[in-house]
Amino acid sequence: MRKTIIYAFSSLLLFSSCAHEFNQVYKCDNFHYKYEFAKECFAKGQYTRAVTLLQELITLEKGTENAEESLYMLAMAEYCNKDYETASEYFKKYYSSYPRGQYAEMAKFHVGQSLYMSTPEPRLDQSMTVSAINSFQEFLDLFPDSKLKPKAQQRLFDLQDKLVLKELYSAQLYFDLGPYFGNCNGGGDNNYEACIITAQNALKDYPYTNMREEFAVLIMKSKFELAQQSVEEKKLERFQDAEDECYGFINEYPDSKERATAEKYIKKCKQVTKD
Repeated sequence: MRKTIIYAFSSLLLFSSCAHEFNQVYKCDNFHYKYEFAKECFAKGQYTRAVTLLQELITLEKGTENAEESLYMLAMAEYCNKDYETASEYFKKYYSSYPRGQYAEMAKFHVGQSLYMSTPEPRLDQSMTVSAINSFQEFLDLFPDSKLKPKAQQRLFDLQDKLVLKELYSAQLYFDLGPYFGNCNGGGDNNYEACIITAQNALKDYPYTNMREEFAVLIMKSKFELAQQSVEEKKLERFQDAEDECYGFINEYPDSKERATAEKYIKKCKQVTKD
C-alpha cells in the first residue's frame, strides 16, 4: 500500500513537472525552442501538446526553413490525435502551399486517408465517402508510380463497397416496405418499383461489385411481388417479366441458395401466363 502511494505521488510530481515545463515553453518567445519542443512532443506521442504549439508556429514560422515541416507535422499530429477532418484540411493546406515539397506525396495521400477515416457507416449520408474517393483518385493521378499506389487503390475499392452497400440497404428497405405507402394496384410509383430501380442502377454504376447476386435477388423478388399485387390488366405482362427475370437469375447464379425461390416463382408465373 505504501509503495502504491509513493508511486502515485511520484507520478503526480512528474506530471506536474512536465505540465510546468510545457507551460513555460508555450509562454516563451524563443520560436526555435518551441519548434524543437513541439518535435519532441510529437515524437513522444504527445499530440495534443504538439498541436497546441504548432498551431502558433505555422504562423510565426511562415517564410522560414521550419515552416514546411511545422505544417506537415501539425497535420500528422491532428491525424494521430484522430481529429481526421481537421487533419484533412491541414494536409490540403500543406499540399497547396508546397506542391513540390518534401512531404507533398504523403500529404496528398493523407488527405484521402483522413477523409477515409471520417466516413460514416453505410446507412448514413456518404458525402464524405465520395470526397475520399475523389481525393484518392487525385492522388493516383498525381503520383501514378507511388509506393502508396496499392494502398490507395485498396482504399478506393473499400470506399466503393461502402457506396454499394448503402444502395443495397436502400433497395432492401424499399422491398421490406412492400406495398405500404405505395400504389401497386394503380401501377404508379411504389416500393417494389423503387427497389427494382435502385438495384438496377446500382448494378449499372458498380458493374464489378461482389454484391451483384444480392441485388439480383431483390430485383427478382420485387418483380414477382409487383406482379402479384397488380391490377388484372397489368398482371399478365408483369408475371411474364417476373418469369423472365427468374430464368435469367438461374442462368447467372445456378448455385445460388435462392435458386429454389426462383423455381417456385417460375411455377407460379406459369400458372398465370398459361391461363
